[in-house]
This record gives sequence, C-alpha cells and structure tokens, in this order.
Amino acid sequence: MEHVTTTNVQSADKVAEEIIEWAHSHGVRSAFDRAEALKPCPIGHTGACCKICFMGPCRLVGPDAENSATGVCGATLPVVAARNMLRMVAAGTAAHSDHARDMAFTLLEAATGEAPDIKIKDGKKLNKVASIVGVETAGRTKEEIGKDVALKLIEDFGRQKGELSYIKRAPKKRQEIWRKWGIVPRGIDREIAEAMHRTNMGVDQEPENLMMAAMKVSLADGWGGCMISTDITDILFGTPSPKHSTASLGVMKAGEVNVVLHGHEPTLAEMIVDVSGEPGILEYARSKGATGINLVGMCCTANEVLMRHGIPTAGGFLNQELAVMTGLAEAVVVDVQCIMPALAQAAKQFHTKVITTSHKGKMIDALHIQYDEHRAKEIAREILKTACDNYPNRTSKGSRVTETTPVIAGFSHEYIEYMQGGLYRASFRPLNDAIMAGRIRGVVGLVGCNNPRTTQDSFHDYLATEFIKNDVLVVSTGCGAAACAKAGYMLPETALEQAGPGLREVCEAIGIPPILHLGSCVDNSRILTIATQMVEEGGLGDDISDLPAVGIAPEWMSEKALAIGVYFVASGVHVIFGSESPVSASSVVQEIKTDLWEKRTGGKLQFIADPKEIFETTIASIDKKRDALKLKKYEPGKFGAERVLLTMADRRKLEREQAAS
Repeated sequence: MEHVTTTNVQSADKVAEEIIEWAHSHGVRSAFDRAEALKPCPIGHTGACCKICFMGPCRLVGPDAENSATGVCGATLPVVAARNMLRMVAAGTAAHSDHARDMAFTLLEAATGEAPDIKIKDGKKLNKVASIVGVETAGRTKEEIGKDVALKLIEDFGRQKGELSYIKRAPKKRQEIWRKWGIVPRGIDREIAEAMHRTNMGVDQEPENLMMAAMKVSLADGWGGCMISTDITDILFGTPSPKHSTASLGVMKAGEVNVVLHGHEPTLAEMIVDVSGEPGILEYARSKGATGINLVGMCCTANEVLMRHGIPTAGGFLNQELAVMTGLAEAVVVDVQCIMPALAQAAKQFHTKVITTSHKGKMIDALHIQYDEHRAKEIAREILKTACDNYPNRTSKGSRVTETTPVIAGFSHEYIEYMQGGLYRASFRPLNDAIMAGRIRGVVGLVGCNNPRTTQDSFHDYLATEFIKNDVLVVSTGCGAAACAKAGYMLPETALEQAGPGLREVCEAIGIPPILHLGSCVDNSRILTIATQMVEEGGLGDDISDLPAVGIAPEWMSEKALAIGVYFVASGVHVIFGSESPVSASSVVQEIKTDLWEKRTGGKLQFIADPKEIFETTIASIDKKRDALKLKKYEPGKFGAERVLLTMADRRKLEREQAAS
C-alpha cells in the first residue's frame, strides 16, 4: 500500500491520534487524510453555487457578485445563498424528525403489543407527556395511555393546520414572538415539504422570506421531532440518571467479542444491550474462543446507551473508521445518520463486519440484517451471533490502545431538577440563584459534530477548559459530549482541579462535573426544556432570550447541526458555529441571520473560525445578558448575597431585631 504522510496533528484525542499514526505507517487512509487531499469547492463552500435545476449549476462569482451576478433564471446571489441555507435546515429537520416518527410508531406498537420485546419503562414520564398533549391518565393502564400519546404525537407529523403539540411548552412570551412572525410550525412534514417547495426553481425569490422559513422549519425540529424523540426514548427505555463509565477507543477488549453500536436510533441498540447478557449468547461467544461480549458505543447511539446503561463510548463521528483500525472490532452495527460510506471499505482491510440494519441506510460491501421491532430480540441475537462467528477471524493478537478516561453521564433535565432539591424539593431555583449571585457566570451549550477540517476535538477541548475556568456551567450533547468525555471533563474531580471558584463551589455542593452530559443530538431538546424551566423559575427574565446563555457548535459538519442551531436562534439564543459561514458569499443573508433574526427573535447566528474569538464573543454575550438583567457584575470569587427562604421563626426573630433597633 502507498505510505500516507501528514505533517499536522489531526486529533486532540491522544488515543485517536495514536491510531491515526499507526494507520499512516501501514498505508491505511481515513477521513482525516481524505480531508487533507480533497479541498472544499470555494464557491459551494460560501453558498454561491445553485444547482437546483438543470440550467445550472450556476456559479455566482465576480468582483461585485452580490449586486450583479445572477443564475440563468435570474436568481441573485442573496436568493441562492438563502435557498441553500433553507434546504440544509430542512434536510436536518427531516433527519431528526424521521427518527422521531420511528420512535412514535415504536411507542404505538409497544403499547398495543405488536412489538412484544419493547415495554414502557417510565410511566411517570409517560404521564407527564400525556398531560402536555391532552391524554387522560386517571384509571388507565400505561399501555392505554401510551397508545393515545403515540397517536397524538403521530398527528404532529401530518397536521395540516394549527400548531405542534409541544409549542405550548415554550415560555408564553416566546410563543407570542413566533406567532407574531408567522413561524409557528403546523405539521412537521408539512413544513419540510413547504421548505422544499419554496426552494424549487422559480418559487420563493425573497431572501428574508426564505430565511424566516428556515426558522419555521427548524422549530418543527426543535419543538417537534427532537423533543418527541427524546420524550419517547425516555418513556420506552427509561429517563437517564448519572452512570459511571469510560470513554476512548481504548475500551475495546482483546479477549472479548467487540460489537460497536453506531448510529442514532436507540431501539435496536437497547435490544442488543438486553440480550448481550443472556446465558445462551454468552455461551455462544465462549464457544468461539472469546471470554465474553463487549458492547461499545459510537456517535449518538453511544450517547443513548451510555446515558441509560453505562455502556462505554468509543467516541464520536470521526472515530468510526479508527474503531475498525484497532483490529479488535468483530462487528460495527449501524442504522442511520453520520455513518461514513468509507466504513465498509475500511473494514475490508481488517476482519470487521459492518452490519446495516435499516432499509433507509444500506451500504456497498456491508452485510444487511434488517431490524424488525416485531421480533426485536431475535434480530439482536442474530447480530450478536454473527459478531461471535467473526471472532476467530481476528488477526490482532492484542490491544494496540488501552488508555481510557472515566466519565459520568446521564444528566436528563429531570435529573438536573432533582439533584438541586431532591425528590420533594426538585427545582431550578438553586441554579438561578447561583447565576444571580455570580457563582455561575452563565451557561453554555457546547454541542455538535466533529469535522476533519478542524483538528478533532481541539475546539471542544479549548472552549471547555476556558469556560469552566471562568465559572461558566457547560451542558453538552452529541459528539461534543464525546469530546468532553474523552478529555476527562465529565468528572466531579475536574471541577475541583480546573473550575473557577464559583462553579467549583456549586459542583462540589451537588457532586457534579462542571460539564453535564445531556445525551445525543436529538437531546438538544433537553436544553430547550432546561432553558424554559429556568425562565419559569423566575429571576432571570421572562423569556429564553433573557438568559445569560449561548449555544456553540465549534466543529460542526452536518445539516442536522444547522437545523439545531437555527431552532435555538428562533428560540431566542445567541448561537455560534465554528468555521466559515455556508452563506458567507452574501452579505445580505449574513445580515439577516444576525441583525434581522436578533431584532425579531432575540437570537442570532454567527460563524467564527477562531476558537479564542468564539470564547471572547461568548463571554461578552453572557455578560451583556447579565447587565440587561441588572445582575451583580461577575467577579471571580466574589458572590452576591444569597436569597434565603425565611421560616416563620426567622421572620419573628427579624421583626424583633428590627423593633429593638
């Protein structure tokens, strides 16, 4: 094979970099090398290319392209850039929401008994959702309630008029803003279809109108598909609470059958977890020479099984090929989203079998075993036996990497509320008080993908370090959470060693890490719920846009990430993406997504390529929100007076003291 050389460190993840270097010495290529060899098209990269009809593609370039360049049809650069943006957001919404649709039908089949291996685990969460969507619970079984809840949520996909069920979960002021600007989604599928129609040749030609449509379809994702998926996954498989586990590609075990669970839909992964400990399956593994079965998570499926079962995570998007390159993976089991076509090609150089399981996501040179929820555990056993059959074919005689990092994950919004007051006093009051007193400066959502055009995890790691040092509480999801986990930030001890004095005190009092793992990409909806509960708790304004909080996707690459970013902007959040803007060719569109969006919704979307500038911009935004709320100026280690709830005895004592004085 041709020797691969590189002069740059390609990953801040030490274990990943070790495998990359091994791959280079053995002539094995990965996404890191392809990114170096294949440079992005500078025209498409900035949003200046239109290819929605066959009169083109039209490249709108030139010294005064903004004002003079047009496509064959006459579309201007701002129109083309805005259409490209809307199409990306619609595609991201479609991905999350199709996932959510599958979860809704799985809940229906679990409730009716059509999927006998899947049961409703969290009746409390089911009843909570039932109250939101107007389903009666008194005197009914959880299966009866589950059926009606599923049917109600399924309506949200095809609804033609009205509003999504979960719109009412947002703060009232936020709902009024959405209605004022006509961006409340009706049905999820309707908004996606309309977005695609608007961007067809010869339809919507106004950049502002197109960009407001991007907000509308994104809200169908955040307050629709993502939130539905999170809730149903909790109902079926349990609402997460903290679990201790490990992170790194070093979680592969030399003497066991290693099965990597990769993708986004949690249903099959849950079934594989369930059957992996069965005596018959374990005996089958031993009959092939292994001592057991080792399940390992990858990407967002990793976050799902980590949050609920403590299954170790091998990392995010860019680690998938590297997992194969350990030489220890008997099978990589995939479903949908963020699965590289190169995965099966990498596996051909090793003994690994790539197993696709969804009719939506097949792959050349992969083995397909179609998942069927009606016989879910039977399929799970078949997959595990296939992996066991492959164990004798392994050529690696030991682990090339063994280093792992401990991690505590599983901070659902329900648990975050519980941990601040216990079963009977659960509340977001302590968090709000800590922010008002200046112990916590603000909150950052550090989320999103990895991108091989950025040194893997480097932006996540830098920003995590700087934020917690400056008393900013960080919540994380997706590949961002994987990056923080691998770097060791998700341990309570990290707060003692690296956090600022205020954040350290809060973390020590509660016993939490300074960065909270909230789950997979769809679980960004948990952040929306947390923000809403903070508003409703009082003291930090009356809308999400008032909170001293910023959302950041520093190494993004996916259309799903863009949909998430826009629905946070529409919800009133200042959002920053790393790298260049995908619509930078048009100053008109650039201004819309910052100035116009901020004027109308209180949120804005920025693209900043330098991590130091991202940090400085974020801190300035948080401090500006603190000033607007007239909170105490943040000073490290200098806290304002605590708000104390006085008992009647305290009040009488205070009255006596005041009378005496």
